[in-house]
Amino acid sequence: MRRYLSALILGAGGIAILVSLGVWQVRRLAWKEGIIAAIEAKIGDVPVTFESLGKPDPVRDQYLPVTVTGRIGQDYLRVLSGRQFIGSGFRIISPLDTGTGIVLIDRGFVAEDEGPPPLHDEVVTVTGNLLWPQDADSYTPPPDLGKNIWFARDVPAMAAALGTDPVLIVVRDGPNDTPITPVPVDTASIPNDHRNYAITWFSLAAVWAGMTGFLLWRIRQRTN
Repeated sequence: MRRYLSALILGAGGIAILVSLGVWQVRRLAWKEGIIAAIEAKIGDVPVTFESLGKPDPVRDQYLPVTVTGRIGQDYLRVLSGRQFIGSGFRIISPLDTGTGIVLIDRGFVAEDEGPPPLHDEVVTVTGNLLWPQDADSYTPPPDLGKNIWFARDVPAMAAALGTDPVLIVVRDGPNDTPITPVPVDTASIPNDHRNYAITWFSLAAVWAGMTGFLLWRIRQRTN
């Protein structure tokens, strides 16, 4: 009887812990989905004029849609990137002189074998979203300045390299930049694995329950 009770307590305790972890992940899933929904709503909101913001704030204005007018500079940076079904290439980052300041614009993706991006002598109007991406980490290599290849969109470093304010606008609509393809801001890069984690914990709880049942059956068979 002592072995039977010990196995029952161990089994019930393990199931309770695993189920509680699964429930916690379900709650985290609801929390993350709420955050993503709020971000998507902000991304798709009506654009405001960039000039009306004054000094953009990285926290307050993250994902904010804006419209800005200015001249695209000739200098540019290439950030290593890739697109599904296309292959490797670069994001093109250029300075945009608004007349009251200079900001960075992410013009979009260009294939690796393409030449320099098109130039625009005229004033252009760009619609996009403000973004301060967290692409760089401690493992990101420094840019290869000789080949003009960057490995992450590091806004402060890119701003210093091009002599702009540390502000990045990811283009959604703008001038014809063929062969550059705009890559608008979305929520696809925001991790949300809580559903898979919840399924994993609940599955482990089911396996634990099955093992506990089998162990109790074996103990009972031996005592008969």
